[in-house]
Amino acid sequence: MQISQVREAIAGAARSVVLPSGIGKLTCTGYVPDAVVAPCFFVGEVEVTYDRAMARRLDELLFTCRVLAGRADDRSSQRIVDALLSGAGPASLKAAIERARGEPGEMALGGLADDLHLQRVQGYRWFEHGSATYVGAELVVRVIGDGST
Repeated sequence: MQISQVREAIAGAARSVVLPSGIGKLTCTGYVPDAVVAPCFFVGEVEVTYDRAMARRLDELLFTCRVLAGRADDRSSQRIVDALLSGAGPASLKAAIERARGEPGEMALGGLADDLHLQRVQGYRWFEHGSATYVGAELVVRVIGDGST
């Protein structure tokens, strides 16, 4: 698996969320941005476990992604994050990202991986990014695929 391509594909899947009326679109990127345009989703750190199967046939990637919302109004910002972290619905990042798994028997992320799964949310809190503070959370996405490509 090519990590850069997987990052971009995860961000592409996140772009399909539909936020409630009046909020605008979710800004999504496969990399940590210098400046955040909130609300924002980005793919951050990656942990790589090689050789889950012999002959380089399976590697595991764990991506820590973040979702950040503005701070203009604490309660409304947290509601935006809550909607993005919901397990279902038009604003659900879990639903959007896992749609990229494809149909049964298909490769995930448009052929880049065998499978992916948004495993958990952690660290729902205030984040310092650049010179600003945002409410947000981390999402851990597990991706498995052929390590020889």
